[in-house]
Amino acid sequence: MHYYQFNIGDYASHTRHLDLYEDLAYRRLLDMYYLHERPLNTDSAVVAKQIGMREKVQVVQDVLNEFFQLSEEGWVNDRADKEIKHFHSKIEQASRAGKASAERRSSARSTDVQPTNKQEPITNNQETIKEAKASPDLGKPKSAPACPVAEIVEMYNRMLPMLPAVSVVNDSRKRAIAARWREVVTTEKFDRQQGLEFFEWFFKMVKDSKFLTGKAKDWKADIDFLFNPSKFPRIVEGTYHEDKK
Repeated sequence: MHYYQFNIGDYASHTRHLDLYEDLAYRRLLDMYYLHERPLNTDSAVVAKQIGMREKVQVVQDVLNEFFQLSEEGWVNDRADKEIKHFHSKIEQASRAGKASAERRSSARSTDVQPTNKQEPITNNQETIKEAKASPDLGKPKSAPACPVAEIVEMYNRMLPMLPAVSVVNDSRKRAIAARWREVVTTEKFDRQQGLEFFEWFFKMVKDSKFLTGKAKDWKADIDFLFNPSKFPRIVEGTYHEDKK
């Protein structure tokens, strides 16, 4: 996972007793756990090196002891495992819904075709040839779906009316939106529908941020800010949802 929900209140209530290094270690451990979706190495020295805290092995060990459980596979976190499972469950449901929708559309189109008495029966060879022509890339790996820039812009205008509306979609904006789209769908192996669902979630994250929507100060984000390569992951991670921002 390259993003996960971060509940500031819940996190704060469980970590107020941590010092700065312990808090840093815990956040980095969680990030690594969600990113790779697997137990952490059993050797705390190895884990400390992986999160850039090789000089703080004891700190990392203390945090592991408090917030993780040591299993045969490595250090695990029950809360994170539930979130990861829930995430993949949603993706699977979205995929099934997308496939069912495609099948319904395909079925509807097929019922519109009425056979005539003059139609010759199709032999197996003829059917094979037709299938091959219809699918020239059969056997090739599927590429990432093309970025639906117009739909994403429409979604932005519809879901974030409090932000500056987009009326001009120039080449610069198209490239920025397409780049963020590729990052998401390629990394998570999303299809088109799942990609759109991700950006719906992304815009909901933006809407929930007082900072980004201008409720915290006399400034608000626009579409160029949201799709900036350095700002985009910070929004996904919930950086701009802290009250102090």
